[in-house]
Amino acid sequence: MTGITDARAFPLRPAKRKGGDAGNAGIGSKPGFLSYGILLAVLLGSAYPLWWSFVVGSGTNATRAETFPLIPGGNFFANASQVLGAIPFWQALGNSLIVSSIITVSVVTFSTLAGYAFAKLRFRGRDGLMIFVIATMAIPTQLGIIPLFIVMRELGWTGELGAVIVPTLVTAFGVFFMRQYLVDVIPDELIEAARVDGANQIRTFINVAIPAARPAMAILALFTFMMAWTDYLWPLIVLDPTNPTLQTALGQLQSGYYVDYSIVLAGAILSTIPLLILFIVAGRQLISGIMQGAVKG
Repeated sequence: MTGITDARAFPLRPAKRKGGDAGNAGIGSKPGFLSYGILLAVLLGSAYPLWWSFVVGSGTNATRAETFPLIPGGNFFANASQVLGAIPFWQALGNSLIVSSIITVSVVTFSTLAGYAFAKLRFRGRDGLMIFVIATMAIPTQLGIIPLFIVMRELGWTGELGAVIVPTLVTAFGVFFMRQYLVDVIPDELIEAARVDGANQIRTFINVAIPAARPAMAILALFTFMMAWTDYLWPLIVLDPTNPTLQTALGQLQSGYYVDYSIVLAGAILSTIPLLILFIVAGRQLISGIMQGAVKG
């Protein structure tokens, strides 16, 4: 006897980890009452401001003074007709659709091109240019309003929709967002395989980058359209009151000493309807695109 026991005579059993089974069970288990309660609270807290606007917009100016009004009135269509008569609503709606659509298409296109270049192409000064693009995001937009207005005045664009469209044809956030998405979602081997097959840079971008970037492009398009649709300060400065966007036209409802907030909020609800339709239609495509990419990956 050497005092050393043969390990084969006593096979070791794996030690049970405390909480291991419970942790594994928790990963696959369904969310409980607390999770649904938190989600419901967040949903109600997010939806109540929009519902409050509809309640006040369908009532009278006195409805605004009530504490947490919940039941809508019956004056929404009457208030909406006053909105249509007080401001050039349809002209402003058309201007907002034109501005938001052009800006969205331009931002998504150029941001995807630039993001792909920064993510997958190798050229001198790439990292320095990317740092410069990110640094521009730290500059407040308000600092550039005065020189931008001077430039638009020298070009003779003041009062025109082009003065609203051109400065936002591409954004630093869009470039950064698409770069961060494409840097991981497209393997370098896939690009090399496309080049071996004889595809040039443009064909590689169309056949490889765009299909992989569709979910991110959809998200960027939604965010860009929403920001362009709700932009107020710059259109207010550079456009004429006779050729407004929808947000600046709604601002005309608050001119004067007496403001009927039921009329103002009725106009706000009318301006929100296109955004709600866009999120309902594009949201389904966005989710399906994300799920399709996850299954393929």
